[in-house]
Amino acid sequence: MTNQFLWVIFPYVCMAVFVVGHIFRYRHDQFGWTAKSSEFIEKKQLMIGSLLFHIGIIPVILGHISGLGIPKEWTRALGVSDHMYHMGAVWGGGFFGVVTLAGMVILTARRFTHRNVRKLSSASDLIVNTLLLFIVFIGVYASLITNNITPGFDYRDSISVWFRSLLIFRPEAGYMAAAPWTFKLHILTGFLIFAMWPFTRLVHVWSVPLNYAGRSYILYRRSPVKKHRR
Repeated sequence: MTNQFLWVIFPYVCMAVFVVGHIFRYRHDQFGWTAKSSEFIEKKQLMIGSLLFHIGIIPVILGHISGLGIPKEWTRALGVSDHMYHMGAVWGGGFFGVVTLAGMVILTARRFTHRNVRKLSSASDLIVNTLLLFIVFIGVYASLITNNITPGFDYRDSISVWFRSLLIFRPEAGYMAAAPWTFKLHILTGFLIFAMWPFTRLVHVWSVPLNYAGRSYILYRRSPVKKHRR
């Protein structure tokens, strides 16, 4: 029953909250659909942390998509051996994971230790930062440590198959039974952040200013100086 809840019910509930929560917030809180900028308070740590985080997170996301969504048979058909794939996933993914982690450490430390930034932060900001830091940390640990101390474990034979079974609405919780606890914790906290997403500043991720490229220029004209009569 526990496995069924953790690996079937909980993921579906989190994703349902993710979708419905976004629709609800967009309809009822469009003015709050933003992230309060703290750049004017402290800029240096924000710039370094944000740069590292974004450089790392994009390859990490792409790695998760390919690792969870692409069956092992497909990569073999493309000529990528299991060993080659494993080395790329562990060390390539681990490297970008460490870069992401470094960025999250800086951003989280900034939010908690800088007095004015913390004053500007809401409780959800602090929780999200802490949870994201933990998710990235446990993911890096699982990739670099668990993968190397658990011989014979291949997440593409268990976690990936389970994940794809969720996508086609034929969940198979049994595939998660033998997965190491670090991977399980990484997955559960990942789904939890998806459930929290619509109610936090994370919604600003979807606010891509695509209309900027096609908008009209804003023209500024100098006001004529009036000469005062003496």
